[in-house]
Amino acid sequence: MIEGKITRISGPIVYAEGLEKCGLYDVVDVGENKLIGEIIRQNEGMATIQVYEDVSGMHIGESVVSNERPLSVRLGPGLVGTIYDGIQRPLKEMYEDKGAFLLPGQRTSPIDENKKWDFVPTAREGDSIAPGFVLGTVQETGSIVHKIMVPPAIKGKTLATFKGAGSYTIDEVIGTTEFDEELKLSHYWPLRKPRPFLEKLEVNQPLVTGQRVIDVFFPLSKGGTAAIPGGFGTGKTMTQHAVAKWCDADLIVYIGCGERGNEMTDVLTEFPTLIDPRTGRSLMERTILIANTSNMPVAAREVSLYSGITLAEYYRDMGLHVAIMADSTSRWAEALRELSGRMEEMPAEEGYPAYLPTRLAEFYERAGRVNTLCGKEGSVTVIGAVSPAGGDFSEPVTQHTKRFIRCFWALERELANARHYPAIGWIDSYSEYAEEIKEWWDKFDPQWATVRIKALDLLKKEQRLQQIVRLIGADALPDSDRLVLIVSEMIKNGFLQQNAFDAIDAYSVPQKQLKILLLIMDFYAKALDVVKAGCPLLKVSELSVRNEIVRAKLTVPNDNMDMLTVIGSHLEEQFAELERMYRKDTLI
Repeated sequence: MIEGKITRISGPIVYAEGLEKCGLYDVVDVGENKLIGEIIRQNEGMATIQVYEDVSGMHIGESVVSNERPLSVRLGPGLVGTIYDGIQRPLKEMYEDKGAFLLPGQRTSPIDENKKWDFVPTAREGDSIAPGFVLGTVQETGSIVHKIMVPPAIKGKTLATFKGAGSYTIDEVIGTTEFDEELKLSHYWPLRKPRPFLEKLEVNQPLVTGQRVIDVFFPLSKGGTAAIPGGFGTGKTMTQHAVAKWCDADLIVYIGCGERGNEMTDVLTEFPTLIDPRTGRSLMERTILIANTSNMPVAAREVSLYSGITLAEYYRDMGLHVAIMADSTSRWAEALRELSGRMEEMPAEEGYPAYLPTRLAEFYERAGRVNTLCGKEGSVTVIGAVSPAGGDFSEPVTQHTKRFIRCFWALERELANARHYPAIGWIDSYSEYAEEIKEWWDKFDPQWATVRIKALDLLKKEQRLQQIVRLIGADALPDSDRLVLIVSEMIKNGFLQQNAFDAIDAYSVPQKQLKILLLIMDFYAKALDVVKAGCPLLKVSELSVRNEIVRAKLTVPNDNMDMLTVIGSHLEEQFAELERMYRKDTLI
């Protein structure tokens, strides 16, 4: 046991002597209350310790004892459906044990150590094994089958002993290797160290969210990275909620990092009541929540992102597709800034530490679609919310984040004020995954890439025309330009805007998304033809099919695409009639 003494206290940063033999990032018990801490710097006999709990009342001279291991999370069955704080303490169990307020040094096992799990073996005694080898399975929840794998740190190559089928706790030994290494249902893993895999794969499969502005205009791949920047009240959290509920990921890890308590309360009360649309079961059966609100210790906020992504990598290694919602990385960066200031480091832009870009890269680069050690395909998709002060996208966190992500969903204050949700703007937003997932969309309709670009170009043209309209009015524009304004409104209201509280509109299947946009662009093409031929724009705008297309998102269920075909027939008939009337008029 290595023991030292506290010599200086600066908020959550504590300095101690006598820990020279400890390694960097070793976990220590700090003070009489044995608060959890981590050595983050060693300097000539003086260790700098980051404490993950409230240090109020701590005195100089109290002892610091090293655990001689890095800060780790416990991995095994029982993680799904649990609510943790930033250092993997289960909040519900802590509340039931000691009440609503966490006590200094209060701890309990991250996973229930007494619960027995029905283990179904897939291996036999004497089998050759390797890291990632699947020993068996446990039905963790109704939605998740948990694979018990050989931990990456195991060096043995043979399963020397193996118990087989039965009910075991997470601490019971179910097998050993030829080196007497014990195999259990659970193991520890350092949270700052990425878990190994065989190879990274191309991210060419979209994460289908059911949100039209995302799936069609600014798609995100499984294993990709996205950022949602926006000022206060623009809908970052609600957009992440919608994606978490409707996306086709197998597991959701939601990290509430430094957010307000009322926002996390909404998550904690809403998620258990939500029904997973794919399984019909509770959404919590495929969700892990990490709640580290703004009034909790700032050091634990800094480490919460690493806890969340380590849990995600663990389930990725089973061959699952995992989506992480990090809300928000700005609060995480603020924690870095505060800790850096207390360590008296030289600040960079806006007071953030010079290593902010490195830390952001370390987080986002752990995303990816991979071949796992067990031979399955899995992925970790990261969606990070950014909260720039005043909605200023030029601030450091947003700018550095853009360097490491490939999908940017910029939320606009004007859209949010107009109750247009999701408030993802089509001017500043972009996705670099569009070309990579084109082949996936082609199986529905090869026109996806073309119609997507045409619709975006139309919206950008409409923005330029609006500047002219503000100066001279819409009546001064030619009919072809006024048609752009009309069709752009159809795209905004009938396609981009989505009602999360409507039973039909809350989620759109890819076929419906594409068909609605094709109808709108077909309307534009036909209308442009007749307008250029001399037909008054008023006659085009009065066509009843225009309203049918705009309302299709609310009236056409996901399982009845024939209704969109009928609307398409009405489109053809009404424009054919308009052409006949025009030709008759011109002949007279």
